[in-house]
Amino acid sequence: MSSDDEFYSEDVEDDTSEFDSDTENVETEDQDEDVVRVLTYSDIREVMNEKIEEVREILEVNNGVCRVLLQKYSWDKTILLEKFYEDPNFIVNSKIALRASDSSESSNGECDICCDTAPLVGLSCNHTACKECWRAYLTEKINEKKCEIQCMASDCELIIDDDKIQEYLSSDTTVISAFQQLTVDEYVETNHFLTQCSCGMVVKSSRSDAHLVVCSCGIRFCFSCRNDSHEPVNCRLLKLWEKKCVGVKNKTAASADGYSSDKETFNWILSNTKDCPKCVTSIEKNGGCNRITCRSKTCRFEFCWLCMREWSVHGYSSCNTFNAKDEKNRVDSRAELHRFLFFYNRFKSHEQSLELEKKLVKTVNAKMEEMQQKGIGWADVLFLRKSVNILAECRRTLMFTYIFAFYLERNNQAIMFDGNQKDLEMAVEQLSGLLEQEMETNDLRVLIQKTQDKSRYVEYRRKVLLDHCTEGMEQDAWVYNA
Repeated sequence: MSSDDEFYSEDVEDDTSEFDSDTENVETEDQDEDVVRVLTYSDIREVMNEKIEEVREILEVNNGVCRVLLQKYSWDKTILLEKFYEDPNFIVNSKIALRASDSSESSNGECDICCDTAPLVGLSCNHTACKECWRAYLTEKINEKKCEIQCMASDCELIIDDDKIQEYLSSDTTVISAFQQLTVDEYVETNHFLTQCSCGMVVKSSRSDAHLVVCSCGIRFCFSCRNDSHEPVNCRLLKLWEKKCVGVKNKTAASADGYSSDKETFNWILSNTKDCPKCVTSIEKNGGCNRITCRSKTCRFEFCWLCMREWSVHGYSSCNTFNAKDEKNRVDSRAELHRFLFFYNRFKSHEQSLELEKKLVKTVNAKMEEMQQKGIGWADVLFLRKSVNILAECRRTLMFTYIFAFYLERNNQAIMFDGNQKDLEMAVEQLSGLLEQEMETNDLRVLIQKTQDKSRYVEYRRKVLLDHCTEGMEQDAWVYNA
């Protein structure tokens, strides 16, 4: 997740009305028609209690049992009630402890867990233990992040309801609070329109797909995977890209020690190494002998540096014979690394620019103060700040367009995407240059006009690109090579 502390964040009201409590509404221009609401723990708990009360009156069981049953069916009240009406023994068959056993406050006895003599309490399954052992067992399970806890007897599947858990933990309010938080977290996880920000707040969206949301704390992230916003690439391709980057770096690390950047490393690898025929690790030849052993500890494959065949079977007579198929495979492997490097370098370049452009905040703040002192209207002054936000968002989008393009099969739609990407990239560089190079101008009116015009155009080009990507996804026009 990323925060806009380095840049700026803006809160805008929306009219989402599903939650009636006083929660913050956040909507950005990036979210288009998406309505986002930021919820607190109390807001979520209130909605959960309302749902519990709705089914409790029908099921005629306590609130704790209702919560467990709703959780079992992903808080889908309709499915839960259908199961209830279909099966007269539904509640009993759900294996939830409905009441304590008749001996829940029995006379002293020997606890099967700690072997001490103490008052024994238990569940409707008649498995009993002392209260201290129940407390220790429940505390351990809650610390393991479990909110559906079975009876401590190893062969018993009975689930302990919330009321009984809180009864056994009555002396430990900290653990009870942790358990209640777990039940809220489980509810959030099962609701496709809720996701949790790293600050602890819950973000509710009117859309359940992967898209950018902004929490009231300023953190911007993907609603689906909770990583930094990564439009237009989807979550699956982003994971593949991250794995590929790690894989390539691991394969090349041993061959290019001492190189200061990924770009230097990859370029050196392409020029000075060959790939192991077995595990594809890049290998540098550092001696005259053509008998090579792969440096990977899990491989150790021996091969001939000239013909790339296994050393024990290749025979010297084959080294001077050209094999078109083998050579094509080696060329293809290197071509794929070249292709990866092309997209990777551009991704990293925009990432670096995004980091460097954070310095613009200080420059823009100083220019805004100057503008105010010279009597320029606040709306015009504020737009300068907005331009920095626009630049950051568009730069971030450009970063991820290169991942999208890397996995994109070439067709007419891909050619259109290239054109949109080129137009956005050109506009972003022009806006960046304007904000970096013309901040010292004394003609503030001209600066404001140029900044406004270019910022609006950059926003427009970003919208065109993302709209095209969205339309392609909706129409299944994109073909990926992964």
